[in-house]
Amino acid sequence: MRVRPRISPLMAVLSLLAVLLGLVTVSPAAAGPAAPTAAAVRPAKSAAAAGNFRNPLNTGPDPFMTYWNGNYYLTTTQGGSIRMWRSPSLGTLLTADPVTVWTDTDASRNQHLWAPEFYRFGNRWYLYYTADDGTDDHHRVYVLESDRDDPAGPYHFKAKLAPPNHASDFAIDPGILQHDGRLYLAYAGINQYQHNGINIAPMSNPYTVSGDAVAINAAGGCDEVREGPEFLNRNGRTWMTYSTCDTGKPDYQVWMMSLANGADPLVPGNWRQHSGPVFSRADDHGVYGPGHHAFFRSPDGTEDWIVYHAKSTSAYTYTDRTTRAQKITWNADGSPNLGRPLAMGATQDLPSGDPGSGTYWINDDGRSSGDGTLSYTGTWNSGTGCGTQCFWGDDHWIDQAGATATFTFTGTRIALLSVRDTGNGVAALSVDGGTEQRVDFYGAIRTGETVQYVSPKLPYGRHTLRVRVTGERNASSQAAFVSVDRAEVYTN
Repeated sequence: MRVRPRISPLMAVLSLLAVLLGLVTVSPAAAGPAAPTAAAVRPAKSAAAAGNFRNPLNTGPDPFMTYWNGNYYLTTTQGGSIRMWRSPSLGTLLTADPVTVWTDTDASRNQHLWAPEFYRFGNRWYLYYTADDGTDDHHRVYVLESDRDDPAGPYHFKAKLAPPNHASDFAIDPGILQHDGRLYLAYAGINQYQHNGINIAPMSNPYTVSGDAVAINAAGGCDEVREGPEFLNRNGRTWMTYSTCDTGKPDYQVWMMSLANGADPLVPGNWRQHSGPVFSRADDHGVYGPGHHAFFRSPDGTEDWIVYHAKSTSAYTYTDRTTRAQKITWNADGSPNLGRPLAMGATQDLPSGDPGSGTYWINDDGRSSGDGTLSYTGTWNSGTGCGTQCFWGDDHWIDQAGATATFTFTGTRIALLSVRDTGNGVAALSVDGGTEQRVDFYGAIRTGETVQYVSPKLPYGRHTLRVRVTGERNASSQAAFVSVDRAEVYTN
């Protein structure tokens, strides 16, 4: 089974004084010159206006991403189908509309579709994934082939990928190793080391396994899984990174082995183990269980990036794993340096060559990096108790029915992120005074900076998002609080 951001000290003091004096509207004093109040002309794309982004990129786990022909393409585990998100900028993937690229009517492989990955060979794309018939131990690896030269398909079923010595065995998390001009299937499956252990098998083409799999005795700091193998080739070696331990635990992490160019990957002894994890939890950043990752290049090909999932809670849970990305570097010895996981809302420069996302943030205290404001009605609580779980380390919350928080912004779309908790209730959200949409802020496990709502696409201009506290809660919740942390505004 699968054990499967900153402001000057002076401004900080002024903001605190504003809260203590009971001001109900806070202007974006930290954002520079006063913003225009009328509908603005759409800003030209520039490095200053569109040069950064904040995570998450997607609300799903097990991400795989590549940049091709002017767009980023991203897949995450969705369960009943394979969906793909496409966007010209990393910063707008969260609001991209998904395309369903595969569903299946074959009862042996139409459930629990996990960890899709896609690669281009020739002028076709091959999408690798794992699925079962409803029983976890029946997971097997499959491959689709695109009908044309487009990562988003359409696709048709091509083959089941099963090494002869593991023809009827559990197999998940396929990854393709390209080494010395040959292809190999790497995956997590049964071997003498783990139920989910690293296996590698030769391939004669992108859809045919041509020999038995060999088991790799990969270290991992625990007795549990070794899964999600991924590969980088640079400086005369192939670097295999993989995730270890239980993905539901906060200690899910990434380890690494390497193989010299010219060495046979089917000889286990040719793989050299790196000591210790290379990417792991960062409690001071509020990041837990970072793993199941992939690598991609910046649009201009000059930078290497990691895309991975992680959680904002240290609780043992398989839920609330979200997709995030950050740049990696290379060590003097030629090995990749994955760094430390950054806080969810950390502002990062976009990948080199990215055309820009035109996004900006509005914090719960009213500060904004763009043309955004926030006003409240009712007596909202505010504080820094959520620490690393929240953007700028603070948030607002209230359970008073009828209280409101109103974001005013210039752009085309807005996303609201805030804490989910066991004492949260239902809010009613409306854009520009339109029909309200009810959103339940309850969570069985407390998590910070959770995507609660993404607005529909709007005409570029001045808009409002109102969050109204209803005082209602579902039967599992202990109270009816609604919390506000940050909003992401999109201008493109």
